[in-house]
Amino acid sequence: MFDWNDLRYLLAIAREGSTLAAAKALGVSQPTVQRRLAALEERIGRKLVEFHPTGYRLTELGKVLVPHAIDVERSVESFQRQVISAGEELTGTLRVTCPEGVASRLLGPVIEAFREKRPELRIDLIMTDRRLDLAKGEAEVALRMHEPGEESLVARRIADSPWAIFASKSYIRRHGRPERPEDLNQHAIVEFAGELAANHAARWMQSVAPNAAIAARGNSMLGVVAAVRSGAGLAPLPMLLGAAEDGLEPVLTSIPEIDSKLYLVMHADLQHTPRVRAFCDFVVAEFARLRPFRRGEVKSADGPAE
Repeated sequence: MFDWNDLRYLLAIAREGSTLAAAKALGVSQPTVQRRLAALEERIGRKLVEFHPTGYRLTELGKVLVPHAIDVERSVESFQRQVISAGEELTGTLRVTCPEGVASRLLGPVIEAFREKRPELRIDLIMTDRRLDLAKGEAEVALRMHEPGEESLVARRIADSPWAIFASKSYIRRHGRPERPEDLNQHAIVEFAGELAANHAARWMQSVAPNAAIAARGNSMLGVVAAVRSGAGLAPLPMLLGAAEDGLEPVLTSIPEIDSKLYLVMHADLQHTPRVRAFCDFVVAEFARLRPFRRGEVKSADGPAE
């Protein structure tokens, strides 16, 4: 019998097209991927992948087996979620992911307050602007600015998040401030890059200011904030980020198209798990209390709720 775990390596090569990219996706070394693939092929007694000048390609047998490997992967993921959801105790570890800016300005203090009330439950905060795959168990709960499109995920709306176009005071002194969205075409902007390029505010900027000069690009919200703070150009930012930065000013506000909502997102299999439910209920209550901070009306969050 072959090692079921080796199917992960076959799937990674099929998805990524090379052993190097597969290794990066799995967080292992390239020789490990090659060794595990070779072990799987030896057990089966047939080649599953062939090397071509443009990368690795599945053999005919590989093409037949990959859909079955995907079924195994989904079954394992479902098994893992059922194990997690079976726990009735408020103990263990809960992995929570959210964008870097939200984590540093807002969710971090909330998690600290939760830890004081539930010290037996550990929260691992994963700060990234990349959307982790909740179905694959990369995290149990995610804080996101949009509802998920996947049917397997459920979302709980917890807050509104107003946005504005921000500039540094030095930029305003040098170039003035736009009076309306159409004026952005005559200004330099900091463009969202990487996964942020699909952000709703990035798409809005492209639609209203297609001819604006690109002064800098940032693939993380904190990177965009730093570029705007340096005086490079303008950018849309959540009020909870921009208003908290000394030296930044909102130059265009009340733009409904770039406002967003904050959601707690989780897999449907986990929504009634005691530790997931306890954490989400606490976050909802804390976010209601922190409404002025979310809107940028204060510079820092209050301390934990009593």
